[in-house]
Amino acid sequence: MSGDLRDGRIVIVGASLAGLRAAETLRDKGFTGSLTVVGDEPYPPYDRPPLSKQVLLGKARADTTELPTRRAPDADWRLGVRATGLDPLGKRVMLADGEPLPFDRLLITTGTRARPWANPEEAALDGVFTLRTRDDAGGLADRLDAGPERVLVIGAGFTGSEIASACRERGIEVTVAERGPAPLVGALGGTLGKLAAAMQRNHGVDLRCGVTVTALHGDGNGRFTGADLSDGSRVDADVCVVALGAVRNVEWLEDSGLAAGPRGIACDAGCRAFTMYGIVTDDVFVAGDVSRFPHPLFGYQMLALEHWGNAVEQAEVAAHNMVSPGPLRRPHLAVPVFWSSQFGLNIKSVG
Repeated sequence: MSGDLRDGRIVIVGASLAGLRAAETLRDKGFTGSLTVVGDEPYPPYDRPPLSKQVLLGKARADTTELPTRRAPDADWRLGVRATGLDPLGKRVMLADGEPLPFDRLLITTGTRARPWANPEEAALDGVFTLRTRDDAGGLADRLDAGPERVLVIGAGFTGSEIASACRERGIEVTVAERGPAPLVGALGGTLGKLAAAMQRNHGVDLRCGVTVTALHGDGNGRFTGADLSDGSRVDADVCVVALGAVRNVEWLEDSGLAAGPRGIACDAGCRAFTMYGIVTDDVFVAGDVSRFPHPLFGYQMLALEHWGNAVEQAEVAAHNMVSPGPLRRPHLAVPVFWSSQFGLNIKSVG
């Protein structure tokens, strides 16, 4: 980029909450150059929290969760196109349609995807879902509208618990299989986990803890009919939702030389990506769920936060730093905050 960081070419890979807020902030900071946003889904940026709440309850359609824009980011949107590689020397992003996208500065906001069921044949059964995208939520909401006799939810983290809550609110029988001792125990600890377990059972959830699902079964026509559990029991159900957490979208960076792996892309407190040798780059930035960053409030531990608020705040810091000279750059210091609504309760966590 030229000495004045207000023009040039910026590419954002990830048409997400973080990608949109970064694009808006770049324009707010006076960036006048070309701005391209690449997204693998065919939709403009949309909000994910309503997908496991209002959409599953039938209170909103999946195609109505588009994110409001604070201002027109005046960007070239490349939607429905996957980024397949990064050439850091040539400063180009490679796209699935074969076109290389040159950049002066790059922001990576590729986020996460739902962890799929490990057995591809079982995962392909009609009635087996994950919940991450707008299409996932629309398909699952349609299935719940049809009034299944029982839904099996695999995993009792936040997404799994919210899905179970939506099923009960609709009056649908639901079984939750969780390998840990209680729901939400990974995020909230044992004491609140016990409370969450009591809350689910009080709302009629058939909650099975300390078990894993060993196999999913279908009928002769490829329709899901039930599952085997590790304790030898069997659950008959018409719908299965696999809620086993998230996988970070980093595979496209395999040959990029960046410090990218299963735990995300490592960056400094100013959102600049590290190379695999621990050297900070000056033209590649990272924000949102896919990032790992040192947090000064926690002794510079490398944290990865998959929270809505973190995506917004980190995107704004990254955008500011992309167009600011070194001494004016600022660190990402936000205190982690998240919330979840389930079974008539709002669970909030700060710190």
